[in-house]
Amino acid sequence: MHHLSPSGRPALPSPSRRTLLRGMGGAAALGAGIPLLSACGGSGTAADPKTVTLGSNASDAVPKKAFAEIYAAFKKQSGITVDVNTKDHNTFQEQINSYLQGTPDDVFNWFAGYRMQFFAAKKLATPIDDVWQKIGGDFPDAMKALSKGEDGKYYFVPLYTYPWALFYRKSVFQQHGYTVPTTWDQLVALCRQMKKDGLVPVAFGDKDAWPALGTFDQINFRTNGYDFHVELMAGKASWTDAKVRKTFDHWAEILPYHQDGAVGRTWQDAAQTLVSKKAGMYLLGTFVAQQFTNQADADDLDFFAFPEIDPAHGQDTVEAPTDGFMLSKAPKSKASAVQLLEYLGTPEAEAIYLKADPSVVAASSKADTSSYTALQKKAYAMISGAKHLTQFMDRDSRPDFTSTVMQPALQKFVRDPKGIDGLLTSIERQKKTIFASG
Repeated sequence: MHHLSPSGRPALPSPSRRTLLRGMGGAAALGAGIPLLSACGGSGTAADPKTVTLGSNASDAVPKKAFAEIYAAFKKQSGITVDVNTKDHNTFQEQINSYLQGTPDDVFNWFAGYRMQFFAAKKLATPIDDVWQKIGGDFPDAMKALSKGEDGKYYFVPLYTYPWALFYRKSVFQQHGYTVPTTWDQLVALCRQMKKDGLVPVAFGDKDAWPALGTFDQINFRTNGYDFHVELMAGKASWTDAKVRKTFDHWAEILPYHQDGAVGRTWQDAAQTLVSKKAGMYLLGTFVAQQFTNQADADDLDFFAFPEIDPAHGQDTVEAPTDGFMLSKAPKSKASAVQLLEYLGTPEAEAIYLKADPSVVAASSKADTSSYTALQKKAYAMISGAKHLTQFMDRDSRPDFTSTVMQPALQKFVRDPKGIDGLLTSIERQKKTIFASG
């Protein structure tokens, strides 16, 4: 998969970042043309009312153990056994379409937003409005919106999430007397000043082709707002719209302040320039903290929301990829599966997971944050206070489109920002073909 190459995979101790960073890549992502393989059937032959089958993509040791602890706690409370059918992370993603059309497990791990809506629209998932009647009071409105299908029904229970933001070293800002920018003009002025002071204003590594997607997202929803961004991602708005050109014009304005040679640099190497205080800022998810292995450096790390570009949209959208669970189309133990989903929507279940993976935060607004680090508390407040939440381009759009069209297109732009119009015409032409393929 394009984003799971050894160089692109975030470092330990959080293997689950593979799930969080992106879901999957290529046409496989939405099941395009994938044969029904016997290996992708669920473990769900049992119709024992005291057993729920669960299809899991959490094949890495850390999340696998965390989920096992959640299911053990659920069994203790309910008497219901969760029979987990774990597939290799990549295999699960590649076979998801045929898996859901075959004999899937009762419940399965998946992603919020567009990815969930895709399968809900194909009737490959069961609505869970009954679950949300129980858990709804525990989640902010933006998280509720992420959990609904296009038909307005709920199909998803979110468990954990994390934000993308601009990261910086507090000591570097202190040393130079910088203040956190809240508007575009302030950001450009800060970049200019950092360059004068001998810093790389914005660390950047796009060797694995997904980081630039995150930069586009931030500039686009700040420039054009959440609604237009979501329509563009879903293939409904045009890439040749003047609004998109405006996004690229903004990007072109700050691109000279980004680290040179980005297409040949991994995100980890870019992060090291922030660790070594050679760079002033870095746009990434909170998993960047994994690169700060020295405790003093980690304590010096902070972040701020991407600045406002258009006052009409302010800073009201936060990019926060969110993972959780869905109910398959014909669960064999539906009543028990509903009970499990209700439990997965509790602060207790979230707390068990968070113990194992402290680089993420709970999706619920009722979570216990007492053991959170300062960064986690800030991330949690940022997500809880957001008016809208996006999921990252290759979760908010068709992954075959983002991997085959957008990743190379944005790398081309980063190398040479001059031919924007031709690039956008090409993106739009390819988009029409891919989205028409069903």
